Amino acid sequence: MYAIAVEPGAGDPTVVEKPIPEPETGEALVRTLRVGVDGTDHEVISGAHGGVPDDEDHLVLGHEAVGVVEDPNGTDLEVGQLVVPTVRRPPNGTNHYFESGYPDMAPEGEYVERGIVGGHGFMAEYFTSPADYLVPIPESLASLGFLVEPISISEKAIEHAFASRSAFDWRPESAMVLGNGSLGLLTVAMLVETLEFDRTYCLGRRDRPDPTIDIIESLGATYVDSRETPVSEVPAVHERIDFIYEATGYAPHAFETIEALAPNGVGALLGVPSSWEFEIDGGALHEEFVLHNKALVGSVNSHRGHFESAIDTLSQLPESFTDDLVTGVYDLDSFQDAFVDDDTTIKTAVEFDTI
Repeated sequence: MYAIAVEPGAGDPTVVEKPIPEPETGEALVRTLRVGVDGTDHEVISGAHGGVPDDEDHLVLGHEAVGVVEDPNGTDLEVGQLVVPTVRRPPNGTNHYFESGYPDMAPEGEYVERGIVGGHGFMAEYFTSPADYLVPIPESLASLGFLVEPISISEKAIEHAFASRSAFDWRPESAMVLGNGSLGLLTVAMLVETLEFDRTYCLGRRDRPDPTIDIIESLGATYVDSRETPVSEVPAVHERIDFIYEATGYAPHAFETIEALAPNGVGALLGVPSSWEFEIDGGALHEEFVLHNKALVGSVNSHRGHFESAIDTLSQLPESFTDDLVTGVYDLDSFQDAFVDDDTTIKTAVEFDTI
């Protein structure tokens, strides 16, 4: 079979030939339909993040996949059933994070992530997976199933934000997403369409005309140019924000979020910054937390329950939004185009087969 692989930091992805994997007991064989490309893939390719499996010199890419069961191999799945795979797997046998159903809470060293670190991904014609890590989806979502994984990331972050306010009746009305990449845009759509926030903002650094700004405004949200209105100045120009979702990896945003939050507000941090030293007024930020009951939560990865919620969310997003979001789906002969990162690219996928 053909797969798209990379030696992290050594150059561009290439097509390689590998044998079709044989499913072990409890695993199913899945024929891949589409695999999404995101910022993490670019970080893996550059060598800034991730790592190859043990005793390997390459990594098969891809952690946002949708496929169809080719061989259930004695599991409860059925031939022809559409599924999306979760990403994390136990590294050497199981551990209590996986046994309890919360692999997303496992610390570094107690998991591998397929297509990212320590495990081959799904960007191949076939892959195998334990049935417990394959989440069925309806046939109507076959073409967009690769969006389930990124949506699940936001499902978890939002769940944890609300959980941090569970001690009282928290009723957030305003939200702001920091970052207008594909994950940020998906989150804006969730906040507007499924969570029905009264007012939603999205902060970015792009000039008009721009397709991401068009999407933000078509959803009824407000675009904020951070070059004109930094996060810390948003309250003076717009309002203090009840919920802030950070997806930029720009380290100062974590601290600016504290200032921009309304009393009782919550910020969810998902961006992963590089090492960066800068000065902050620690006392003032400490005071903001204490006197205004604010909270910050960090979030990474997601578990099966978040995938199931993401499937429901995806089914509710407007077709016009997903049409604008997915700017390219490329077959194996033109897969390189899926990795082009320019101002017209928002979300792309590699297509291996059709249902």
